[in-house]
Amino acid sequence: MDIVFSETQLVHRPQQYGVHGRLVTPLENPNRAETLLERLTGMGLAHRPPEDVGIEAITEVHAGHYVEYLRGAWSRFQSLKNAGPEVLPNVHPYHAGASALGPRPAPRTTGILGQTGWYIGDLSCAMGERTFEAIYASAMTAATAADGVLGGAPAAYALCRPPGHHAYPDRANGFCFFNNAAIAAQWLRSKYEKVAIIDFDTHHGDGTQAIFYDRSDVFVGSVHTDTTEYYPFFFGYADEMGRGEGEGCNLNIPLAFQAGDDAIIAGVERLIEAAAKFGVEALVISAGWDAHKDDPLSRLSVTEVAYSKIGELIGGTNLPTVIVQEGGYSLAAVAECAPRFMEAFGR
Repeated sequence: MDIVFSETQLVHRPQQYGVHGRLVTPLENPNRAETLLERLTGMGLAHRPPEDVGIEAITEVHAGHYVEYLRGAWSRFQSLKNAGPEVLPNVHPYHAGASALGPRPAPRTTGILGQTGWYIGDLSCAMGERTFEAIYASAMTAATAADGVLGGAPAAYALCRPPGHHAYPDRANGFCFFNNAAIAAQWLRSKYEKVAIIDFDTHHGDGTQAIFYDRSDVFVGSVHTDTTEYYPFFFGYADEMGRGEGEGCNLNIPLAFQAGDDAIIAGVERLIEAAAKFGVEALVISAGWDAHKDDPLSRLSVTEVAYSKIGELIGGTNLPTVIVQEGGYSLAAVAECAPRFMEAFGR
């Protein structure tokens, strides 16, 4: 199996992350990808760089005006008097797309501060001078991995960094700018009539849900920490099952704080069963290792043993599969969980 990854993904080096009322050093940093690449290639998996398949792979799932904002945001922000080293919002609109999950129109404001509030949803998406290069490369990594599967590979691993599943059609959130899993799923749709995204990151993939919520061709299923008191807070509830043509094509399985291996494994089993009932022909896996009990963001009690079983379950579907990297912020846990998953997946 190929590990698709570009060194350009490392040039996004955020310096600030707002959480619990203070700015701290970001947990999402280049070390995550470097650790994963070292461990996975050490297992004998081949590494290859992504191809530039074009901006259209991104605009298939993201609003063009949002992409253009991200492309020019840093240089525009630097023109502000007393601008800091990174783009961060200091205002947010009341209308944030919560009532209608699809893309909003471009904002009426033309200033960089107002647009930053419109397009950047929280304080975890600080943008530096080279952030756009990194997020573009991450998106190309997802599309290239999907292209490999379209070309006949049974599976490919898109080592995406920054991650993507919190990115909405027109808004960055939760370390995520472009929704890599959505890009991969849309790419697979050129061949497969029905694609399923299965997400076992500890956080609900609210951006992924938003992108496909009204569609019947992509099933989105997520097992994650209960969002009542946990990020992303506003979505991820069990009664969110899709809308219109997409009704019944969305399944959320929230887990109580301190839930362990049995709970997350059972959740993945339910998602696989639901995807099979949906008639899935190809899979995209949003793979996060941050449910592990040692992850600094985890509120669960999951151990590395669970990832072996999850890999076995997903590998057992024998479906064309694109594995897309999402979260995981303990380097020690990442180094243990990802190889266990991959070893079991490939049996």
